[in-house]
Amino acid sequence: MNQHPPRKKRLTQLVALAGAVASHVAWSQTAIADPTEAASIQQVEVKGLRATQKRNLAEKRDALNIVDTVSAEDVGKFPDKNVADALQRVPGISVDRTWGEGRDIFVRGTDKNLNMTQLNGQNVASAYWWKNDAQSRGFNYDILPSELVGSLDVYKSPSPDLDEGSIGGLVIVKTRKPLQFKDALTAQVSAEATYSELPEKTDPQWSGLLNWHNEARTAGVLLALSHQKRTMRRDGLENFTDSTKYTVIDENGRATPNVYASWGGGTPIFRQDRERKTVNLTLQLRPTANSDVSLNYLHSDMDMDNNNQNYLWQIGGLVEPNNVLRISRPRFITTSDGTQSVVGGTVGPVNGVSFEPIYREAYVKSRVLDLEGNLDGDGWRLHVQAGTTSAAGGSEHDRNFWFTGNTRATINLAPDTYEVQYLDMNPLDPSKLTLQGARDWIRRMDSKEDYAQGDLEFFLDRAFIKSVKFGLKFRDGEVSNRRIIGTAGPGSPGWQSFSLADLSTGPSPQISQKAATAGSLTQFAWVNDALAASKGFAMYDKAMTYAEALGEYYRIKERISAAYVKANFATGPWRGDFGVRLVRTRQTSQANQDLNGRGAYAPVSIGRSYTDALPSLNAVYELRKDLLLRGAVSRVMARNTYSDLSASTEVSGTTNAATAGNPLLKPFHANQWELGAEWYFSDASLLSATAFGKHLDTFIYTSTAIENVAGVQRPVTRPQNADNGATVNGVELQWQQAFGNGLGSIVNYTFTDAKTGALANGRKLNVVGNSRNQLNASVYYERAGFSARLSYNYRSKSYGGLNQGGQDVTSAYGQWDASASWDLTPQLALYANAVNLNNELIRTNTTDGLPVGVYENGARYSLGLRAKF
Repeated sequence: MNQHPPRKKRLTQLVALAGAVASHVAWSQTAIADPTEAASIQQVEVKGLRATQKRNLAEKRDALNIVDTVSAEDVGKFPDKNVADALQRVPGISVDRTWGEGRDIFVRGTDKNLNMTQLNGQNVASAYWWKNDAQSRGFNYDILPSELVGSLDVYKSPSPDLDEGSIGGLVIVKTRKPLQFKDALTAQVSAEATYSELPEKTDPQWSGLLNWHNEARTAGVLLALSHQKRTMRRDGLENFTDSTKYTVIDENGRATPNVYASWGGGTPIFRQDRERKTVNLTLQLRPTANSDVSLNYLHSDMDMDNNNQNYLWQIGGLVEPNNVLRISRPRFITTSDGTQSVVGGTVGPVNGVSFEPIYREAYVKSRVLDLEGNLDGDGWRLHVQAGTTSAAGGSEHDRNFWFTGNTRATINLAPDTYEVQYLDMNPLDPSKLTLQGARDWIRRMDSKEDYAQGDLEFFLDRAFIKSVKFGLKFRDGEVSNRRIIGTAGPGSPGWQSFSLADLSTGPSPQISQKAATAGSLTQFAWVNDALAASKGFAMYDKAMTYAEALGEYYRIKERISAAYVKANFATGPWRGDFGVRLVRTRQTSQANQDLNGRGAYAPVSIGRSYTDALPSLNAVYELRKDLLLRGAVSRVMARNTYSDLSASTEVSGTTNAATAGNPLLKPFHANQWELGAEWYFSDASLLSATAFGKHLDTFIYTSTAIENVAGVQRPVTRPQNADNGATVNGVELQWQQAFGNGLGSIVNYTFTDAKTGALANGRKLNVVGNSRNQLNASVYYERAGFSARLSYNYRSKSYGGLNQGGQDVTSAYGQWDASASWDLTPQLALYANAVNLNNELIRTNTTDGLPVGVYENGARYSLGLRAKF
């Protein structure tokens, strides 16, 4: 469906669709005095990649907000399999690629949790599959393949009729509608094979679209399907940092008290068989010439059976009573909070090595049912929309085997350095490790929301105010989390002990030498998957005892009511909008808490509410037709993540630590401004610069303190509001130019200067999620039915949360991607994509130089055919 026609061929149905969607958005959001001008915008003809860029720039020029648009044609021309990867090409956006495919986005130097994504103007319930994933308000882009998208609009300045909840930016994903297609019957299908370099596997993927409408264009139906399989492998080296403080005693009996020590670390090899099936069904009716009703259903179902095998060294994991660690020749560094941290030495021999294979049966499901209607009257327009969305995610099983062996282990830690020597054994020898225990985690995250809204706009024949718009919106949502834990060990009925040799048939693959240093462990004896299923899982069924983790349960209910008024204005060279949005938020956080400190959990409920007034102003001054000045001021807000707002406490499955929420966290507020200039100096070309500033009244950091959790003293980490906020100032530059002869380029760069106020304890924290520099650059060529694009995406180092006396910092990341397409016939195209050509690694250390993790996802290549009828 992402065919790229030559510039002189007829308009393809797909690009015509994207043009119709985008033109309708531009018309409805722009105060245009002359209706013939609106008609001319809707009639922009799109024939190729350059023409697509031209239409995108026409939308940007005509919009009142500061907004960037990516059309379906653009999504198709990028080698992107989900929407997050496509969004990384937009100015000011960077993407989290921890799992090799974009899942969360960062906008203009703000954290992923301060941005919001909607589908057709409404929230989509999201969930996650991994046990360690926090339940955020972010959109899980894993669920939405790019093939189902009509257009993406990224709003960086708000208007009163846009939902509140984002500080960085609001992304609205629009799906197609049946009556927007030119022909009465349209069919599109694509099939491809994707080769993943690291696992050395090839997987099939296909998508299809069938659209029909009657000749009178009063009724239509669209069915879009997508089925993607992908075999993933991610190699890594890890250090499990911990905020517990120990007393270290060396070989001479000398004690060093109050010292941080990692629980341990290892060499994980993560594999996942991912299958994503998505269905989008849309029915549309136009009963009269001035009315429109559409019903949209989206269902995304993703299964992710995965296996993680990790060969582990331990430090804090070998703790003795009174938090004593015995380490020969220990080495320390001093962290930012003045506490020493262990970075080397020799431990053991008892349990000096461990091995943990994990098998997960994970899933993520999301569903949307949305009813939307529009009615145009004499000088007015009514829009109504109502629907429901739900999601579930987690794991049916998360089976873990725990093997240990006796050996001395010498550890050496430094930035991007994870080195270990097992002095009394060979890691390739499986006979040295014995099964000590097993556990199973069954986790389920649920999310749902019902919503309804109405918008009424009056078009006025006035000299200044061109229209006035009023609206009401109600949202009723709920999220929940629960986990059931199964345990088994010696003495359990049906327990059977193994050595690793009983489940192993040879060594693991060797992990990338690009991630390793001289002393890193890169190969070890591991579990054969078939033997794990035939021997290990059978033992699970007999020996496992299950019980709910009562302290981890939570349910958060949220009811949001909003009302707004907005006015569009235009006079002479000026146009824009202004108004205010009023929002009332009511939250109730329910959880089980250990009220007596002995594990006797009882339900508690904590409620609170708050009201926000969010004014905004957008203004555009047209110096001449090709040169615009833009400005915007606004007050915005974002709500805390659900995990942070929970009243629950979750104990780590690896370390002695626990994490907990804080249901009384204050939301984020920011006063922000934008000022920019846009020069449309040539056909399909733009040169622009936008300065912006955001002043946040608070941000979230974590603090750790020793607490009694079910009778055990543990370091518990909780989120807190900083006593001062943060300031993010920056500039966004865009250069887009069609050079002629089929050549063109698209370049954008964003600089942000982010600073925070002091925390309650006087320490300062870098703004979480911020990258000082972001660059997106593409060069494309199209001629005679052939097109090719080479793209580069870069973001400088970015910051995470507090960690073992310092703060996490992920190193700069730059990735090369490429795509090409060749029209074999007007209906059939051959295409090829390449992702992460340079096999860039993801590296995280603390600001004090403690390594946290380095991961390799490898490159991916695909070859496919795309047909249109």
